[in-house]
Amino acid sequence: MSFDEFRALVAQHAPGGVSPTAIPGVVVSRMDHGGSQDESTTGTILAIVAQGTKRLSVGGTVHDYGAGQYLVASVDLPVSGHFTDATPEHPALGFGLELRSEVIAELMLTASAAEFPRPSRGESSPPAIAVGETSPRLLDATIRMLRLLDHPRDIPVLAPMIEREILWLIMSGDQGATVRQLGLADSSLSRVRHVVRWIREHFAEPLRVDELAERARMSPSAFHRAFHAVTSMSPIQYQKSIRLQEARLRLIANPGDIGATAYAVGYESPSQFSREYRREFGASPSEDAVALRGSARA
Repeated sequence: MSFDEFRALVAQHAPGGVSPTAIPGVVVSRMDHGGSQDESTTGTILAIVAQGTKRLSVGGTVHDYGAGQYLVASVDLPVSGHFTDATPEHPALGFGLELRSEVIAELMLTASAAEFPRPSRGESSPPAIAVGETSPRLLDATIRMLRLLDHPRDIPVLAPMIEREILWLIMSGDQGATVRQLGLADSSLSRVRHVVRWIREHFAEPLRVDELAERARMSPSAFHRAFHAVTSMSPIQYQKSIRLQEARLRLIANPGDIGATAYAVGYESPSQFSREYRREFGASPSEDAVALRGSARA
């Protein structure tokens, strides 16, 4: 299968930005500008680059991946990233597929026990984000998935089959450990995901690491090691990133109320909030909000 066809199919169906498709869980993206830093969360996703190069930063780790490479994210993490070479004449193009834990678990049950041995107690957790090379077989399955967009009647029958094929190829590839952990309900990654979900839903509340460890059914020391191995952040750093991203969204709508925004996302001191906001985004809350509102109007 031709990589040129993969690139052409993404370009054909990606109108701009990140766009959902008629296939459940499949998105395509087109970015015409690079350089500006974008703060977002990953979701649990397989992303394959058709054109361009992206740099993604999570915690203290930087991931670079470009055309012909894929990134898998098995935990919803706050990240900052940008395309380094996107222009209107040469846009960055990508394909994304949601990683569904129930499908991964089903595939692992289908496989033999020897195919994917369960991780031993004490074995280090795989990272939540990994980058790999797109194999010819994975590219072939992805092209067939995109072709379904021109044949919508076939989507309900064929898309689930191709999704399983794509997931199987990733699970059994070089970065398979990161994906397989999604299918293990009692894996350390799944326990960290459970805590991550709780932090996202209660980001404004005070955070105690020993209570999070209890939620993960792990000792505090084991939980802290697992959380950092998976997310490249401490629980406190993760909470702070989520708080600041939520604050940024609120300030776009109401840029004048810095103090109320600080309290709403869990800060007790507006001055501390402003310091950490500037450190995270490179501008004060009021300056950043004005710039973001100007970009939105443009």
